[in-house]
Amino acid sequence: MSQSELSYYFYRLFGSLAPLVPRRLGYWIAGKIGYAAYFLNPSGSAVLRENLSHVLGQEADAATLRATAMQAYGNLAKSYFDLFCNHSLSEEEAGALVSIRGVHHAEAALLKDRGLVLTSAHFGPLESGWQIGPLLDLTITAPAEHLKPERLYQYVCKLRASSWMKLIPVDGPLLGLVRALRRGQAVAVAADRDITGSGIVVDFFDAPARLPDGHVQLALRTGAELLTMFALRQADDRPIVQVEAPLDLERTGNLERDVQVNVQKVVARMEDWIRRYPEQWPMFYPIWRDGEYGS
Repeated sequence: MSQSELSYYFYRLFGSLAPLVPRRLGYWIAGKIGYAAYFLNPSGSAVLRENLSHVLGQEADAATLRATAMQAYGNLAKSYFDLFCNHSLSEEEAGALVSIRGVHHAEAALLKDRGLVLTSAHFGPLESGWQIGPLLDLTITAPAEHLKPERLYQYVCKLRASSWMKLIPVDGPLLGLVRALRRGQAVAVAADRDITGSGIVVDFFDAPARLPDGHVQLALRTGAELLTMFALRQADDRPIVQVEAPLDLERTGNLERDVQVNVQKVVARMEDWIRRYPEQWPMFYPIWRDGEYGS
């Protein structure tokens, strides 16, 4: 059995068992599983420590990097617990678990009737951000990594399925994102991992890194408002989602320059959150390895 097939069966197993576990106990178990995964996946742990070394700086010793990486594993495992549990909740139950701040920024942006581009990092309790959809009475369309095998991708889409969310594979046609914006709806695009390899090189924690630019491209090409939002897991595991004010995008007519400048503006906001809460950024992709200028 291939590793991808094995992953599918693990997802199905935990997707069946997690809703049966009391939430407080489930988070405790997930945290322990995350800590164990740190040691069971040495290659992934090494990449995570490498990424965190850019965030924490040269003054961070090996013990600090290891402790932060272990916390990040634990937080990621808790996010998977959310994924496996939340599909069994009603809309009201799921919404009651999340505190969303700054919704007025999105409401004001939507009044312009040009659509809304929401962007964030792979940060904090990832599933919580989707709860902005019911608050705004708004469908959110998002590109999703096309997991293999196909039935694993379809199962994850099923877990996340709701009347407020529409997922499209990132390796397929993305015209649906433009159409959603033209209907005055919202799209959500990650800003910290260049899955398609089509991003640009910008300064990220004082070093060149190749990051996606799709969120900025969409906003510039369609006239949509671009907002950043970040979900934070608190000490009691309750999530807070902070919606920030729209970015003041530069639109000089030089698209290449404008994309570069505006991506850097998004990066500045990501840096602020990741620097304050590095243990909530479980990034296992080597962000800086292919980030050479001119490449």
